[in-house]
Amino acid sequence: MAKTEQRVALVTGAAQGIGAAIAEELAAEGMKVVVADINGAGAQTVSQRIGGVAKTLDVSNPEQVATVIGEIVDELGRIDVLVNNAALVPLTPWADISFEEWRRVMSVNLDGIYLVTHAVTAIMGKAGYGRIVNIASNTFVAGTPDCAHYVATKGASIGLVRALAGELGPLGITINAVAPGIIASEGVLSGAHQNGFDYVVPMQAIKRRGVPSDVAPAVAFLVSEKAEWITGQTLVVDAGHTRN
Repeated sequence: MAKTEQRVALVTGAAQGIGAAIAEELAAEGMKVVVADINGAGAQTVSQRIGGVAKTLDVSNPEQVATVIGEIVDELGRIDVLVNNAALVPLTPWADISFEEWRRVMSVNLDGIYLVTHAVTAIMGKAGYGRIVNIASNTFVAGTPDCAHYVATKGASIGLVRALAGELGPLGITINAVAPGIIASEGVLSGAHQNGFDYVVPMQAIKRRGVPSDVAPAVAFLVSEKAEWITGQTLVVDAGHTRN
């Protein structure tokens, strides 16, 4: 994709899985990628692999967000692209979700999007250019059980995309969402979510497990110059599981 050589991209939750694959894809497209994650060592590993910049970042911490965004601008001069990927993905039945767990998921998955996006759009607005992608989930389309707090945040991230498109468009900023299905990432394969493949794959049009690199190209397109006429939209990337 053309004209991305000078762009600076910030990808949150990029130490592994989908976030790391997105960071790698954007670096391959010529962008300077800031790999941000609460796992600083993991972020450093990915950034070294792609020639990027690593930042330790808890997206739910307002002070950390302000500091890291300031450091990126000081060091690289700009932020052209933001991918909001950082998220907690617990598997907990509704009856067992405590308010503490509910708030913890909201603070990362939703407050984190607010904090980072609010800070970055101020920078993009002054530059007259920006591309933002929220990583949502097809669980919002499917109404997946046993993770109501997670599904609620992903639905909210889609709603935010729709609401902000009109406000940010006049500033030269597009904002979209990508909603993956279940993906064989490190996080999924190390937890109870791995059992979901046996149920989901037979319902997919493409009968195999998705991997992080299946999601990254969709994000790369939406943050490219070629996608300037696309905003406020949600692209479901789930091998035809939900077919909506």
